[in-house]
Amino acid sequence: MKTLDCISPIDGAVYASRPVLDPDTARAAARARAAQPAWAARPLAERVALVRKAVEIIGTQTDRMATELAHQMGRPIRYGGEYGGFKERADYMADIAADALAPMVIEDSDAFLRQIAREPAGVVLIVAPWNYPYMTAINTLAPALIAGNTVLLKHATQTLLVGEHLAEAFHAAGVPEDVFQNVVLDHDTTSALIADRAFDVVNFTGSVGGGRKIEQAAAGTFTAVATELGGKDPGYVRADADLDAAVAGLMDGALFNSGQCCCGIERIYVHESLYDAFVEKAVAVARGMVLGNPLDPEITLGPMAHVRFAHVVRDQIADAVAAGATAHVETFATDDGGAYLTPQVLTGVTHDMAVMRDESFGPVVGIMPVKDDDEAIALMNDCQFGLTAAIFTRDAGAAESIGARLRTGTVFMNRCDYLDPALCWTGCKDTGRGTGLSVLGYHALTRPKSYHLKKA
Repeated sequence: MKTLDCISPIDGAVYASRPVLDPDTARAAARARAAQPAWAARPLAERVALVRKAVEIIGTQTDRMATELAHQMGRPIRYGGEYGGFKERADYMADIAADALAPMVIEDSDAFLRQIAREPAGVVLIVAPWNYPYMTAINTLAPALIAGNTVLLKHATQTLLVGEHLAEAFHAAGVPEDVFQNVVLDHDTTSALIADRAFDVVNFTGSVGGGRKIEQAAAGTFTAVATELGGKDPGYVRADADLDAAVAGLMDGALFNSGQCCCGIERIYVHESLYDAFVEKAVAVARGMVLGNPLDPEITLGPMAHVRFAHVVRDQIADAVAAGATAHVETFATDDGGAYLTPQVLTGVTHDMAVMRDESFGPVVGIMPVKDDDEAIALMNDCQFGLTAAIFTRDAGAAESIGARLRTGTVFMNRCDYLDPALCWTGCKDTGRGTGLSVLGYHALTRPKSYHLKKA
């Protein structure tokens, strides 16, 4: 029997192993299809309450969340898992559900009722990533269930236990087992189910290559596909910025979670008047990180989730240095040449280097000086991805003006690496086309249905 194995980055050992559903026995989608009408017929308030209860249950198990995440993908236990963001997102989507799903009434008179209603799409497949496995899953899981859809969750192999944890909590809260199912599928079975129209919506967060395969599987089926495929997110420090705040914010955005964040900061452009001071302080932040076993509460930087991910970052750094870049952080004693990777700050970088062009998804950031806003904007836009961009400045008008010229999904001012559930999480270019959270997140998981009722 084929299995999927989670290899712990802590020691390279198999932490969890689960059998894969094969195409002939994968009946989960059919069960979800059969269960959907009854679930959608339940009152909205009841569906909301069940989702809130599941979130509360997870909240009583945060130690399990933090410990299992450390073992599965290497995040230090000192950060306590993901419950804060998980709950914030679920709560917000529950709070706005009644308004977001209410009909848009055009006319309600003695003569006509004209309105646009929102109906659940049907069966939703969530393909979730390992880097923020609870928060990325809940982005779609909560609104999908609240809107009346049934859900299959296929979690990343690196975080096999997260899907099980979520399913246990939602079922304990009272969500029927066929309404929310955690499934272990390989790529071929997933593609076959999509091609067979098993789902009405597919929400995929992951690599560009993975997103292409999802879209190819869905070609000709008219299945709605939403993708969020990562980024190479820039930060810009204007001449009027608060230097210390910029360093603290951008370096946290670059190094937290070992840089394994789709909206993490991977390249920084600093006005030439602040450049030297920014680099000095940024290097100090990187040197101050404590790399080691994530089960140790003193550790601030754990291993990358897999040795092969660390190899990509090491290769990018080595290639940049060979091409003339300067690496400012000496190799840590705990850097094992494998998953445990020294955080790095690079200067002397150019956009000819992969480290400034391709997604790193690791604890490395390149820093370049710029002379003005125009140069910064040109460099920020010189990228195949478009997820977020951060501008550090004291001038909100300037940030808004610069933001209007950036090809990105979200513009931040004086912060970065944060997902506001009231705002649409989206991107452009090779980041893909998805619409998550906010009112628009409900629109992506429902379909409009128009009513034109002539009363007399």
